[in-house]
Amino acid sequence: QVLLAESGGGLVQAGGSLTLSCVVSGSTFDVYSVGWFRQAPGKEREFVSAISWRGGSTNYADSVKGRFRISRDNFKNMMWLQMNSLKPEDTAVYYCVADPRNIVTIGGSFEYWGQGTQVTVSS
Repeated sequence: QVLLAESGGGLVQAGGSLTLSCVVSGSTFDVYSVGWFRQAPGKEREFVSAISWRGGSTNYADSVKGRFRISRDNFKNMMWLQMNSLKPEDTAVYYCVADPRNIVTIGGSFEYWGQGTQVTVSS
């Protein structure tokens, strides 16, 4: 069992920055891929970014490329999503995710999910 806990959400003005954090605990030796999804009001959950837990592979949704940066420190059992140049359409609940498979570049369905943290970008 892998447990995920996000933090760092909040209210920010358009053009601003925010960094989300995720603590990865439990059976971390089972983890291969970690990442972030988001869900805006009235919309389906969508893939944001992913990174391999012990390697360097990364993947980003086209909508966030060049603005968001994912990073992780598997010794500290932490993952981050640095979000710059935020837009109102980035408003969503952001979820930290993990999976034992190598699905970094696929961005498919992840097995483990956190509770989510709200990010609101005002115009």
